[in-house]
Amino acid sequence: MKKLLLGLLLLSAPAAMAQDAATYQTPPKALADLVTVAPTPGVSVDSKGEYLLILERAANPTIAELSQPELRLAGVRLNPASNGPSRAQYLTGLKLKKLPSGAERPITGLPAEAQLSYVQWSPDETKIAFTNTTDGRIELYVADVATAAARRVSSVALNAVLGTPYAWLSNGQGFVVRAVPAGRGAAPAVSRVPAGPTVQQNLGRSGQAPTYQDLLKNPSDEAQFTYYATAQVMRMGLDGEVRAIGQPGIITGAQPSPDGRFVLTETVHAPFSYLVPVYRFPLRTEVFSLDGALVKKLADTPAQENVPYSPDGAPTGPRDYAWRTDVPATVFYTEAQDGGDPKQKADIRDKVFALDAPFAGAPKEIYAARYRFRGFEWGDDNVALATERWWQSRQTLTKLVNPRTGQASILFDRSFEDRYSDPGQPDTRRNQYGREVLNLLPKGELLMLNGTGASASGDRPFVSVLNLNTRKSKEIWRSQAPQFERPVAVLDAKNRVLLTTQEQPDENPNYYVRNLLRRIAPQRVTDFPHPYPQLKGIQKEQLRYKRADGVELTAMLYLPAGYKKSDGPLPTFLWAYPAEFKSAAAAGQVNGSPYQFNRISYWGAAAFVTMGYAILDNASIPIVGEGDKEPNDTYVTQLVSSAQAAIDEGVRRGVVDANRVAVGGHSYGAFMTANLLSHSNLFRAGIARSGAYNRTLTPFGFQNEQRTYWQAPEVYNTMSPFQQADKMKTPLLLVHGEADNNTGTFPMQSERYYTALKSFGASTRLVLLPYESHGYTAKESLLHMLWEMNSWLDKFVKNPPAAGTEKSVGQAGTGTK
Repeated sequence: MKKLLLGLLLLSAPAAMAQDAATYQTPPKALADLVTVAPTPGVSVDSKGEYLLILERAANPTIAELSQPELRLAGVRLNPASNGPSRAQYLTGLKLKKLPSGAERPITGLPAEAQLSYVQWSPDETKIAFTNTTDGRIELYVADVATAAARRVSSVALNAVLGTPYAWLSNGQGFVVRAVPAGRGAAPAVSRVPAGPTVQQNLGRSGQAPTYQDLLKNPSDEAQFTYYATAQVMRMGLDGEVRAIGQPGIITGAQPSPDGRFVLTETVHAPFSYLVPVYRFPLRTEVFSLDGALVKKLADTPAQENVPYSPDGAPTGPRDYAWRTDVPATVFYTEAQDGGDPKQKADIRDKVFALDAPFAGAPKEIYAARYRFRGFEWGDDNVALATERWWQSRQTLTKLVNPRTGQASILFDRSFEDRYSDPGQPDTRRNQYGREVLNLLPKGELLMLNGTGASASGDRPFVSVLNLNTRKSKEIWRSQAPQFERPVAVLDAKNRVLLTTQEQPDENPNYYVRNLLRRIAPQRVTDFPHPYPQLKGIQKEQLRYKRADGVELTAMLYLPAGYKKSDGPLPTFLWAYPAEFKSAAAAGQVNGSPYQFNRISYWGAAAFVTMGYAILDNASIPIVGEGDKEPNDTYVTQLVSSAQAAIDEGVRRGVVDANRVAVGGHSYGAFMTANLLSHSNLFRAGIARSGAYNRTLTPFGFQNEQRTYWQAPEVYNTMSPFQQADKMKTPLLLVHGEADNNTGTFPMQSERYYTALKSFGASTRLVLLPYESHGYTAKESLLHMLWEMNSWLDKFVKNPPAAGTEKSVGQAGTGTK
């Protein structure tokens, strides 16, 4: 541990001796409180609208918890002690509340020091299942809704390495589970003596290789992965009785059919790949009877190492097997007609096939997709909704399909960039199998709910009624100022009764029952307090402005409580994340609402309003490439112009001190930050967290850039801050998790960039957070991150040194300059 902490440097220490005081630090109380505050609970509601389940969430783990043993294999991070994910966020308690005004009842019978996950209502919603993770196993529990009492179903240890380890049977009397095989023996020893070299070979086949992390590297890794990922599919009754289904294997999915007679399994098998994660390994798909007998082998696809690096790319062969949710036992799947390659011309990109029980006949084609098929929303034998999407044109199609006849017609044809035209998500209900299907109302109507309700006046969630016969939609409700209200669930579609959340800038979101037919006030059902009442009074305003080329932009401006413009302009912190668009009109759409709760999280920039800064949060940084143009061809120009416009608007309003502005971002926002500092003189300092700075290390595409390095070398080089390190004159703080597993953002990206900046005498600082991944979770790490950011901003922005006096800040073991 001591060696790992050497990267945590103290800003106040002499540069040459910074490593001597490498301990976790705590920021000022106003920032620290944002990390230590108890999380607001989550909720889940039953489909009948009778009960609200309140989910009490655990606080951030400690660094001691995060440092527990972890294996990183085949793109998966697992806890070898529990046979589950190593970085899970747990629930600590459950409560039930009868809607709308019943008292909250804690669910009893929970284990001491509960770590709960995978909460699911039973098909008839009279029970609730969940798992509890201990130091050595994951076990299944069931709570009775009527009594609010829970009990352990079985002592059988579940295997959650590759996802949710259980599924309800449709009768609610049991489960299909993935269990740790009984008597599997001790884990294989990690071999440090190789049997020979690791060899990979390619004989003339072209294929792109994204920069995946945590991949298998050798036979010893393969043995470890096989041991921990292998599970036995079982039928488990509520009485704990179990019966094996098939043989043990590396099971990535085990789903019972809606009628409960069959189980659809997916099993990964050798030969494994060292180039792609587990979800691209060879995969065998089979149907078993609930009694355990093999009914049908549906497919056995080879490793998919050559899937094009594109949102429009797809594996070859059958993919995405699933059950239709509206019929007893029908499997459907998709198969690419263009080899999965979006560069090939094809009138039909995907076809969808179905096979009914007993799975003896030939599959039947039920749908042909012009674009890449994205899924069905099943209704009944006459109605389903199919969705297609094509990234390159930003188009999305929703079609109304008759599953019985195969007839399909376009319902919506729109750009998914166009938030204003989003028709909303269809309301669903539970059918006789306990599966979600479209909630089809009389007269061919369907309720449509929208989570954001984007509009020119800001986000205003709405509910509309879509008539599937006339294809016309009628809005029946929309959130109204001065609050932000969002539909969460439909409690009674016929009588238009919804569960919603309401919030205002100084009011934490709480849940309400709203009747859209009766003109009565919504009834409040929760009373979650303001998580940080000491921060009430912070001012928020949605800014709207234009950049030089006329593209409309937005940003959320936060100002300290009690601040008046007569106090003068403030030091400012701009935080953003660039986004690519094919349309300037879509790029300029208004984003966000000034009526939402002031979520002053520890994660972004808004927290620093408590330190006396003006915050330009979520500032629009659109990178537009209309027609045949690619957005990134003019990335730098658009990036700088967007940042300039945000600062200018703040200056115009008299709240931003143009001589004291910092910029920051995480991941692609960190990449943005380094580029802004390399190509402009707009900022006093920058903070870049967990970014990638050398695009030649991601040569087969990055973010939404689909061209390879060899197709567009000038774009890659111009956009790489690493290649511009000699231009950097602005102080830059680099923060990175030592265990980052995000594609492309290896910790090496920050390490090499720091070394390059230091070699040119730049003022820079590298902070490596032990055990942290792409997002940071340990309490100590988050507190230290805030301390680092606040110290950097204080030193270079709030109280900037005179021009030309900045000194480089050395890293332990590398010397100083």
